Amino acid sequence: MVLGAEGQTGRELCRFIEDPIEVTHNKGQIKAEYANEGALSTIIHEYSPDLIINTVALTNVDKCETDMAKAYRLNATAVREIVHASQHTGSKLVHISTDYVFDGKKGNYRESDIPNPLNFYGLSKLMGDCYADAMEHSLIIRTSGVYGYSNNFPKFVHDSLKNGREINTFPGYYSPIHAFNLARAIIDLISMNHKGLINIAGERISRYDLSVLISRHFNLPGAISEVPNPDNMIAKRPFDSSLNIDRAKGLLNFDFYTTESNLKQLERTVNIA
Repeated sequence: MVLGAEGQTGRELCRFIEDPIEVTHNKGQIKAEYANEGALSTIIHEYSPDLIINTVALTNVDKCETDMAKAYRLNATAVREIVHASQHTGSKLVHISTDYVFDGKKGNYRESDIPNPLNFYGLSKLMGDCYADAMEHSLIIRTSGVYGYSNNFPKFVHDSLKNGREINTFPGYYSPIHAFNLARAIIDLISMNHKGLINIAGERISRYDLSVLISRHFNLPGAISEVPNPDNMIAKRPFDSSLNIDRAKGLLNFDFYTTESNLKQLERTVNIA
C-alpha cells in the first residue's frame, strides 16, 4: 500500500510495485482525506496490506508555520494512526523523513546526528519519525529536496529558464534527489529487508550551483543569481541540511546520488503534468 500515491515519490514508487494499493486524496480508486482522523486507519484495516509505504506529508514549509494544526495532523498524528493500524494488521511500515529535522549549522548529517529543527515543518516531521521509530522493524528514509513532476525547485528552474525568466536563489546547501532514484532505492532496501533509519539523498550542492547545472544540462541559458533569503519567507530554513549518504552508498548498487544521474531523470519528467 502506497499512502500518498499522487505525490512525486508515491507516483514513482507505484512504477516499481506490481499491483500496488494506491491511496490518494484527490483521484484514483482509493481516496482518503488525510486530514480526517481515522481515514487512513480505516483503509489500512480494510485492505490489511503486507507493507505500507507512507509518503503523506504537508511539505510546504511556510504553510506549516501558518497552519500548524494541519501540519501536525499530516506530519505527526497521521503517522501515529498508521503505526497503530499497522500493528493491528501486521503490516510492515516504511516512512519518509526529511533533512529539515536539522538546524543546518554543520551539514553532512549522519543518521546518528541529533535533530534540532528550525521550523514547524521540521518539528512536525520529527514527531512523525518518532512515532514510526517506535514501531518494531520499521524503515525510516530520511531524504532531501525531492523533485520530479511538479512543485519543486529544479523543475521551477527548468521552466523559468525555458520561458526566459530570471532565477533568484537563496543561499544554502542541501542534497536534492529525483523521486525516481529515491523510489528505486526504497524498493531495493525493502528487498534487503533493511530496518531502522537511513539517509537516501543526492550530492551536497547549493541551489545556485544546481540552477547553473540545470541551465547547462538542458541548454537553457539565462540569468541566475543568489540573493539573501526573501522577505516573504515565513519559516526559517536550515543553511546546510545536506545528508551524509555513506551508509546507503555501501548498500545500494546503482547511482542514486550524483547530480548527473538525478538530472537525467528530470529530463523524463519536466514535460509531464
